[in-house]
Amino acid sequence: MMARRAALKQQPREATEENPVRRRIIDAAFSAFTESGYAETTTLEIATRAHVSKRALYELFGNKQEMLVACISERAARLRSPADLPVPRDREALAQVLVGFGTQILSEVSDPAVVAIFRLAIAEAARAPEVAQTLNSLARETSRAARIGVMTLARASGLLDGSPAEMAEQFSALLWGNLMISLLLRVVDRPSPREIARRARDAAAAFLRLYPQAGEARAGR
Repeated sequence: MMARRAALKQQPREATEENPVRRRIIDAAFSAFTESGYAETTTLEIATRAHVSKRALYELFGNKQEMLVACISERAARLRSPADLPVPRDREALAQVLVGFGTQILSEVSDPAVVAIFRLAIAEAARAPEVAQTLNSLARETSRAARIGVMTLARASGLLDGSPAEMAEQFSALLWGNLMISLLLRVVDRPSPREIARRARDAAAAFLRLYPQAGEARAGR
């Protein structure tokens, strides 16, 4: 059993996603975690929801923590910047990159399933801090690294002047405003694609006003 489990974990993501039993377990675990709480959910409950035996469950996942990691990892993968992200050559191209990247982040993170993970982490902060720790390392840090990567490319091209990490945080603040808090509190609905596109454009425009081109920044000093 140990050898089989290790082999399954080493399979490419595409291969494991095609495994219908694994898919059912992840879906069942996610539903159970968000409905009952991570600490209260048992592997028996997950196996029952997935219509599999506990033996089959443990062949694919060593424990409940691994199921949580799988649930969050699938969503975190969507927050990485595209591998073929173009290097911006001018400010107009940079604006387009920021709008596209901002749209991707807002679309993915405002998904009800992702917001539910954030609510779960908050609700379980005292009883199961590993939920928040996993969410932070797999999702929030993934998104932050992607934003820093975009800013690093822009700085290397001489289109921005500033710390990539600080600029990444500033862009995130302009992009989100109070939206995430409102989504967590259920006081607003998920924004429409049109609203998401507008927010991304506004954030990019405001960001570029705050951070001029490298030469312009030095000339203004």
